[in-house]
Amino acid sequence: MKAALIELISKISSGCMSDAQIVQIADEAAQAYADPEAFLAANPDINYDDTFPIALGEWVVVGSLPDTVLFQADTYMDLFEQIVASFGPGVAFNIKPKQLAKTEALTALNRIQIQMGSMNPENGGYTLLNFSQLLDDEIQLVLVYGNDVARVLELCAEVGINAAPSLEALKVAVHV
Repeated sequence: MKAALIELISKISSGCMSDAQIVQIADEAAQAYADPEAFLAANPDINYDDTFPIALGEWVVVGSLPDTVLFQADTYMDLFEQIVASFGPGVAFNIKPKQLAKTEALTALNRIQIQMGSMNPENGGYTLLNFSQLLDDEIQLVLVYGNDVARVLELCAEVGINAAPSLEALKVAVHV
């Protein structure tokens, strides 16, 4: 479990986290998956109870990811603002967050995916991936190198975290 978590967190962090941070999160999450009661007893500051829709180990992973890795928002404009900010001022984007303000969700997400897919071509661009269960926000996702999507989906399935390419998932949801 810990090895799968280390690989998963490494792939979704795309270089935004140190190896030490990744190992610490994976270690804590593996402990939480293995023995939730003992983990909660040893970590009384953890805000978790059995009414949450995800396992404690998943809760540890999701709650430990920095906002440069896990993006949470209620609108695609806000989401894209967070993504742009995570790359810093030295990275140019073809679209601006304001251009997404009055567009439908599918159109906005498609524009973001096209923009992100064109970046970092040596790694297959970036794919927006829905990650875990929604807790407080309408949108919750990570950016994954296009070349890593299949492996990240395998790892998510292995550790029990829901994940799906965001654009495909929204297309299915809109056309149901």
